[in-house]
Amino acid sequence: MTLTEAQQTLRDTLRRPLRDLRISVIDKCNFRCPYCMPEERYHANYQFLRNGELLTFEEIGRLARIFAALGARKLRITGGEPLLRRGLPDLVRDLAAIGEVDDLALTTNGVYLGGCAHALREAGLSRLTVSLDSVDDGLFRRMNGNKRGIAPVLEGVAAARTAGFQEIKFNCVVQRGVNCHALLELVEHFRWTGHILRFIEYMDVGTCNDWRRDHVVPSREVLGRIHARYPVTPLEENYHGEVAARYAFDDGAGEIGFISSVTAPFCGACTRARLGADGVLYTCLFAARGTDLRTPLRQGASDADIAGVIAAVWENRGDRYSELRARRPAEPAARRRIEMYQIGG
Repeated sequence: MTLTEAQQTLRDTLRRPLRDLRISVIDKCNFRCPYCMPEERYHANYQFLRNGELLTFEEIGRLARIFAALGARKLRITGGEPLLRRGLPDLVRDLAAIGEVDDLALTTNGVYLGGCAHALREAGLSRLTVSLDSVDDGLFRRMNGNKRGIAPVLEGVAAARTAGFQEIKFNCVVQRGVNCHALLELVEHFRWTGHILRFIEYMDVGTCNDWRRDHVVPSREVLGRIHARYPVTPLEENYHGEVAARYAFDDGAGEIGFISSVTAPFCGACTRARLGADGVLYTCLFAARGTDLRTPLRQGASDADIAGVIAAVWENRGDRYSELRARRPAEPAARRRIEMYQIGG
């Protein structure tokens, strides 16, 4: 099968095409958010990937071009915290030059954004998403392991806007008893800014965050609180398979979104593949294992050989973890799952 033929025919067992690739460039992070990288596990002496274990930018670019030839049209750079990877604008420039790619985005916690926003924009980055669970400084510190206050993030956002990122998305993971009381403050902060705030249901990604269903605040509950203060109206999806349900403020102050993987799973429309910083391909955010692409890449495999591996993995893909979780009244069975910081959420 040629790459052109694969692009035209590639579907998984549920007839889902490959359209999105999330690329983790590093597994390290400067935060220790309890729902992702709790300090007690990821301590100062924790052994993250060594430099030689990380894909080089050249290797990432090559794999991205192969994925694009197989149908991927949207690329997102993630981590860990991707801005910890030196020279990131060089990678952005390479990825932005891939002709088949329509959208190139990056997810960051924003702390280092102020120093590189202009370079990223100049290199060709299309969009930014900032993970931000509160604008209250004390709560923000508690939720990131007391690593930084909110000020450098807001400064980075201002720098990004000056650089030309006019519509930034902000992702807030909502946890009952943690930050659910401060959501309206977030809404009020971003109304009339042109940015988009999205609330994400707390998910059981990985195995180290002590997830329980009673920690989940359903999106409909969050929506109800917001609507009572600031009435909103549902919007049509921007494209088939969009994960966020979108709402516009009736007074014209902008829009908000809800990602409801726990209470309203969207596995049936999932077109995402994930590439770990070590070159392992995962077909689901909740995957237990992946497929090593780094080894064949470094052993001299051709693009067609690697494309064949990727195509075989995708055509055998049947992942629908969130849908299956929703059908079980009990807690999910304990099993190994890849940790969120390894594949960028």
